[in-house]
Parts: sequence; structure tokens; C-alpha cells
Amino acid sequence: MEYLEEYLKELAVNKNYSENTIEAYKRDLNEYFLYLKENNKDYLNMDYESIRKYLSYLTDKKDTNSTISRKISSLRGFYSYLRLNEFIKNNPFKLINLPKKEQKLPRFFYYNELEELFNACDTSTSLGQRNLAILEVLYATGTRVSELINIKLEDINFKEKQIKVLGKGNKERIVFLGEYAVDALQDYLNDGYLFLNRYNLDYVFLNHLGNKITRRGIEDILTKLIKKTSIDKKISPHMIRHSFATHLLNEGCDLESVQEMLGHESISATAIYTHVTDDRIKEIYFKAHPRAREEK
Repeated sequence: MEYLEEYLKELAVNKNYSENTIEAYKRDLNEYFLYLKENNKDYLNMDYESIRKYLSYLTDKKDTNSTISRKISSLRGFYSYLRLNEFIKNNPFKLINLPKKEQKLPRFFYYNELEELFNACDTSTSLGQRNLAILEVLYATGTRVSELINIKLEDINFKEKQIKVLGKGNKERIVFLGEYAVDALQDYLNDGYLFLNRYNLDYVFLNHLGNKITRRGIEDILTKLIKKTSIDKKISPHMIRHSFATHLLNEGCDLESVQEMLGHESISATAIYTHVTDDRIKEIYFKAHPRAREEK
């Protein structure tokens, strides 16, 4: 494990990876080292068969294919670093193929469900104003929660109706605000924010103690709000990002524009939303086409 910390520093300094990405790599590698310790294996002397046994271990403990793929990628990167610095002669993980990922369609809210969520915010309170601003900005921009919690006052340009966000790999991009998001954000900043911001922070979204809100904090907000609605779904804040992309494509927005707005490196990451919109188009077709719909 002597080279692990050096490798993680390499990811931060030379690869410019985010803290969340580095933490994910660290968890994957620590799990691997724990397995090796329990099985008396030396990470500098691993061969193909030893790695196959580790993959069997991951499968036996019911890791999904996507989780196993991520862990293999983490280890492949670490061993590439070891090989590049001549700590080992060969990277054994290059011989391992990634398992086929399960095709999971993104879960999203229908527009009427989002309306219920928006209406569940009590804007007569500081926290209610903040909650509505969070929901409206998430839906207007499609930002990740990790991007939203790091937005500062200086990042918002109300005149141009846009926000500068810092995405994966510390890459900046511009996202846009609609009228509803602008109104909710301004109401919050002119009222509730002044009450919550007891420490004069630059961050826009604060918790009830006046500190920068966390990812878990936003999850808790959504969990509490959903209980005030008729929505019966297993939910997550990321579903609002999925809703943003799905609704844009349903309304005719092109895939490349949605890719840019989401901050996806690859078009394939965005293309999964077309499966959702294809289902919607299919539903419309069978309801609308005279020779396709069922006679009542």
C-alpha cells in the first residue's frame, strides 16, 4: 500500500480529478487491499488467476456489473501507475474484460409530479424559500447535486440568466435559468438567505445552521417534501437531473445540446435518455395513429 497515497495525489494534481472521484477510487482500492490482506496476497505480485478470484469474490458478494466495472477501472488505473513508474513489470488488469453493464433506464419525474414538489415548499419560511430555489435551479439547469452545493453568489449572472458551475474534472460550464428559477432564486437571496447566512458565506445554498448545505442535506429535503405529495416513488435528487434531460428531449431538443447542458464527456452517456423518450413516442403513436390504436 506504500504507493497508494502517491497515486491518489497523482489523480488530484496531474489528472485534476474531483474530490468525490478520488474518494471513490480510494474506497475501491481500500476494499481491494483488505481482500488481499485477508487472503495473504501481495499486490505487487498479482497474476491473472489471482485477479479472477478477486472478481469471483465481488460477484459472490452481489456487486452489480456496473459496480464491478468501476472497481476494475479503479484498479486498472492504479496498476497502470505502478507499471509506468516501474514498480511492476506488467499490468495484470489489462487482461481483464469489463463485465457487460446492465441497461438501466434513468428514473425521472413527470412534470405534474415536479409541480407537486414545487408546491410542497412553504415559501413563507426561510427554509421553504431555499427549498424551492434548490428544486427550481436543479430542474432549470440539470446540474448535479455536487455542482449545485458549490454554487457561489459570484457564479450567478441574473442579467444573462445563467450560472457558472464546476463539473467533473473541475471543468467549468454555463447553465441557464428560466423565469421560475430566477424568481425563486431572487426571492430566496433577498429574504431567506439573509436570515440563514449568519457566517457571511459566499455559498448560495445554506443549511439551517448557516453552513454550506451538503449532498445529504438535499437528499433529506427531497425526502421530507415528497411525503407532502401524492408521489409514490423511490426518489433521489439525481432524478431531477434525469427529468431535465428527458423533458428537453421530449420537447424536441437535440441530443448534442442536452449533452452540453448536462456536461457529459461522451454522447453515449446522454443517449440513454433517448430510450426513455422513445417509450414516450411509442405511447403517443399507439394512442394517436388511426390504424394503430385499439378501438374502444
